[in-house]
Amino acid sequence: MSTTRLTIDHRTGNQVRHPEKANRPDNPIQRKPAWIRVKAPNHPVYQETKALIRDNRLVTVCEEAACPNIGECWSKRHATMMIMGDTCTRACSFCNVRTGQPLGLEADEPLRVADAVAKMGLRHVVITSVDRDDLADGGAAHFAAVIQAIREAAPDTTIEVLTPDFLRKPGGAETLAAARPDVFNHNLETVPRLYPGIRPGARYYQSLRLLDRVKQIEPAVFTKSGLMVGLGETKAEIMQVMDDLRIADVDFLTIGQYLQPTVKHAAVDRFVTPDEFAEYAAIARAKGFLLVSATPLTRSSYHADSDFAALRDARSEKLARQGD
Repeated sequence: MSTTRLTIDHRTGNQVRHPEKANRPDNPIQRKPAWIRVKAPNHPVYQETKALIRDNRLVTVCEEAACPNIGECWSKRHATMMIMGDTCTRACSFCNVRTGQPLGLEADEPLRVADAVAKMGLRHVVITSVDRDDLADGGAAHFAAVIQAIREAAPDTTIEVLTPDFLRKPGGAETLAAARPDVFNHNLETVPRLYPGIRPGARYYQSLRLLDRVKQIEPAVFTKSGLMVGLGETKAEIMQVMDDLRIADVDFLTIGQYLQPTVKHAAVDRFVTPDEFAEYAAIARAKGFLLVSATPLTRSSYHADSDFAALRDARSEKLARQGD
């Protein structure tokens, strides 16, 4: 399914996925270390999941962002739905999602997403989206409509949303909080120093305020954020971001290795070792996050269903300790 006005390279006649990056110098892609390599998907359930996604004319971030965990997740019927099209209005240098000018929203998309969730029998679903800076509310109302449709079609399914920052879109946090997803996720992605090169269309403190605002409005909603490492950040900078997130009362932190999608994307500065990820996880737990996932292959939606169960257990244990 295509929901974009295509940009064509007139020299080759091929579609340009990232027109804003076409004239950038190439960054050679480094060979991945053994701890990051994954097997190609070949499980029969993977093919069933793929067919269901196609039949419902849905987009997934699993495919669009070239997630390395797609084989494992789709083989377990876990897929992260990406709503509001396949084309992003931002041009982040780390992201493989198509960029350009998207078309209008599809009014039946909430029902199609809900139908797929019900047919897959999901206990927990993650809904994300492209950035839609072309929309007056950034797509907040469409997110809310998807949540409502899933509640009606699959009332036992818990819902996690991974949203844009709604920069200069007043009311986004309020709309999403009122829809009451079980988990509200918005990724900071990297440390503030690297924003101009890695996430130029975003603002670090706007992202923090969004997470803080949702928690203030609906304290019962779990909040979550994620970071990539291997982009040139320092350990001290990562620890400062952890502190900022805890001030915003964020419950769940994910940290994973940045992987370069193409030669036109930001280069990998280094591959962070599993031992370093374990150290980050220990530090984050000590800072008070209810849950931490920090491994080379960690992504925002990876193991989201089991992580949600762990989040609820962690909150119950914390409340029990406070009551003693």
